[in-house]
Amino acid sequence: MSSETAPTPSSLSDEAVLLVGHGSRREKSNEQVRELAADLESRLGIPVDAAFLELASPAIDEAVAGLANAVSRVSVVHLSLFAASHVKNDVPLAVKRARAAHPDLEIRNGSHLGVHPALIDLLDDRAAAVERELGVDRADDEVAVVLCARGSSDPDANADVHKLARLLYEGREFADVRATFIGVTEPTLDETLHAVARERPDAVVVLPYMLGDGVLTGRIKDGAEEFDEEYPYVEASYGEPLGTDPRLLDVLSDRWQEARTGSVEMSCDTCKYKVELDGYEEDEGGARAMLRALNHSAAHADREDVDDDPHAHDAPANHVAVCTNQTCAAAGSPAVLERLRQAVRDSDACDARVTRTSCLDQCGDGPMVAVYPDGVWYGGVEEADADRIVSSHLDRERIVSDLVHDTLQ
Repeated sequence: MSSETAPTPSSLSDEAVLLVGHGSRREKSNEQVRELAADLESRLGIPVDAAFLELASPAIDEAVAGLANAVSRVSVVHLSLFAASHVKNDVPLAVKRARAAHPDLEIRNGSHLGVHPALIDLLDDRAAAVERELGVDRADDEVAVVLCARGSSDPDANADVHKLARLLYEGREFADVRATFIGVTEPTLDETLHAVARERPDAVVVLPYMLGDGVLTGRIKDGAEEFDEEYPYVEASYGEPLGTDPRLLDVLSDRWQEARTGSVEMSCDTCKYKVELDGYEEDEGGARAMLRALNHSAAHADREDVDDDPHAHDAPANHVAVCTNQTCAAAGSPAVLERLRQAVRDSDACDARVTRTSCLDQCGDGPMVAVYPDGVWYGGVEEADADRIVSSHLDRERIVSDLVHDTLQ
């Protein structure tokens, strides 16, 4: 953050920052978030606390509750590389809940790390370190770079990986820079490495675009080593993840400044939740996004195989969301919620989680009950209907047709 944009110290006396990381069962990953929070606190000169979306403590609501006793303004900054479901759905939902719980606390939601010049500079340095290791120089040798990210079901996030790759290529002497992914989407790392090999460069630098070491970075390293063995005429090696490099603080400082001044800019033009994109038609619509966020936030149960797949979900077969906003609550939705929960507990056949949700924009037709992933919305649900929804829909996969208000498929 440049000194020209830095606020005066007097304007920060009642303000704090909440740095939100994903959360991991690997304590080393959580410590990285806390270390960055401490470094950012030193940089900004105001309190910076770390919080986690899942799998680690404190959760966002717990962290906000702690800050509410000390300050009157909190800026939420995302320690996320791209704007996918966590940034677009899960954190905003948690922030909305925190605002409701602390109406006197001003909470401003910021943005993700995204595409930033400091990150391009950091990637350039990571590539240069690998070049030195291999004994090559992009100025004299044909050096290709493969930028490998996690991969997402959100096209916006995947597109930003390609943008980063192109910006890393522009103005530098690399023979080629390609974007690839370790999972979820294509092209895969293996496919990209074989494609690059056909160009016969002198060296291939594989850069993991991730914050820290873990299972996925291990897979990237394994892929680079296997490629190096398979193609002896090409020197190949891999770089280090972003870690806690000080340039991350430059980006986080900018994102904090945007949040506190209300100047956060998120593109809606290519957001799959805002517009209908080819191949993602079923994701369009705010209610779907919210319910997906609710389902995801409840899906990370304790597992023994976390080392094999760090982001797998033990989600229930169904997620039932009951609107408890003002209109539905007045019509009796709290009683419906409790009756559904009891019926699910009493059932030996269904695998479902029942949670409350805020307004589903169907005021006057409630109480509203949404069942996912089936995409069935029930309207005008009475307490006595709860047993039918469980015994028919959740136990036997038979929709209660006389209660159906809408289907979102």
